[in-house]
Amino acid sequence: MTVSRLLEPYKFEFFFHGVIVATLAGGLCGLIGVYVVLRGMSYIGHGLSHAIFGGAAASAVLGLNFYVGAGIWGFASALMIGRVTRRRLIGSDAAIGVITTASFALGLALIGLFGSASKSIDATLFGSILGISTTEVWVVVGVTAGAGLVVFFRYRSLLFTTFDAEVAEVSGVNTARVDALLMLVLAGSILATMQVLGVILIAATLVIPAVIARMFTNSFSRMLWLSTIIGTACGFVGMNLSYQLDISSGATIVLVGAALFLVVFLITGPAGLRRLAATDAHAPS
Repeated sequence: MTVSRLLEPYKFEFFFHGVIVATLAGGLCGLIGVYVVLRGMSYIGHGLSHAIFGGAAASAVLGLNFYVGAGIWGFASALMIGRVTRRRLIGSDAAIGVITTASFALGLALIGLFGSASKSIDATLFGSILGISTTEVWVVVGVTAGAGLVVFFRYRSLLFTTFDAEVAEVSGVNTARVDALLMLVLAGSILATMQVLGVILIAATLVIPAVIARMFTNSFSRMLWLSTIIGTACGFVGMNLSYQLDISSGATIVLVGAALFLVVFLITGPAGLRRLAATDAHAPS
């Protein structure tokens, strides 16, 4: 494949925007995914994307701005999930299942009742990275910058709460506030990347880079930047491959990550598996 062939799509503005967003979205999901994986929140990330879909459908029906309607819905769902799981009135997986699947079902019901809204949320369900606007590019840029600032300024409290919430509480860390902050950042990240990757694929982009990074290192700080780099690379490579192969960009990004996971799995062998097993063993219940 010639260089001119590789550079050909960059002549189009929509593709250039798509590459920027895919790269940023990959890095954002890689960064936040570290906390998702280490805290055993993979199911929360998956469920929260489904909950936000309900808000997106309601926004389309009511004629509200996507980020306003889905954002309010998503942040409310995130805080609700966090509150229910902290109180442990029922199992966290059960609480997440009830809240998120009910929201997703409501979205599907609204689509069925108001068919005219279905086209406007197709991108939310399946992703449409080449159809994003300049405004949506800046939304991803803003959320990525915001998430980076939160991780930078709250690094110690997030680290402490992630690995030993009970000791952190005794030491004076307001773990409830830290948990709520993390849930809001997760909801914001999903909201910003939903138009890019679609509801179904977001969970994979949150988990795969962090899992790969965990197979390489036991260091939390190294895992953060390594997962971010892996996510960024998957977004960039996947976006370019999707054009060359003429297949869905979201699916290609996830498949690039899955292929990289397989390669790393073969390279790290038992050592990588032991690190993943240690992650599962120490994940907060």
